[in-house]
Amino acid sequence: MPGTRKLSRTTSHRNAMLNNLVTSLILNGRVETTLAKAKEVKPLADSLIDLAIKEKDNFETKEKMVSRAKLDKNGKKVKETKTSKNGNKYEVIAREVVKEEVKVDSASKLAARRKMFNTLNKVKDAKGNTIDLTEKLFNEIAPKYEAKGGYTRIVKLVARRGDSAEMAIIELI
Repeated sequence: MPGTRKLSRTTSHRNAMLNNLVTSLILNGRVETTLAKAKEVKPLADSLIDLAIKEKDNFETKEKMVSRAKLDKNGKKVKETKTSKNGNKYEVIAREVVKEEVKVDSASKLAARRKMFNTLNKVKDAKGNTIDLTEKLFNEIAPKYEAKGGYTRIVKLVARRGDSAEMAIIELI
C-alpha cells in the first residue's frame, strides 16, 4: 500500500492540487474540501508550520551601507541636473548613502524558505500585490503556535449532495 492517497489523479496533478490547498489554508486559515484531501493536506501544512517555528529566529542583523534616493521634506524624490561629456544636460534623481540594518538569513533558514517556496504558490491580493506567504508563516503563524503542537484540525461535515462524498473543513487551530 502506498504512503499517500492517489486521489484518482496523476502525480503532477495531485501535487499541484495539494499545493493549492496548502496555500489556501495558510492564506485563509480554513478550507472546505473532501475528507481524503484534508487528510493529505494536514501533514504538509503541519510540516511547513513546524519548519517555520524552528527557523523563525535564525537570522543575523547586520549594518550595511545602502544607496537610496534623497527625499525632500514632502517625501518626494529630489532631482539634480547633470551635464554629460558631450555637453547635454539631463535630470537625475539625487542619491544618498545611508547605514541601514539588514536581516541576513542563516543557511538553514534559507533552505526552509526555499522549501516553502516550492510548496506554496504565489498569491495576489485584490490590488494585484503579491502576498508573501513565507513571511506570513515566519512572522504571524510561527509565533502563534510556538508553545504547542497540533497546528491543524479536521472537522467532518455532512456528505456532499451530488455524489455523497465525505466533506470536511481543515483549519488552523
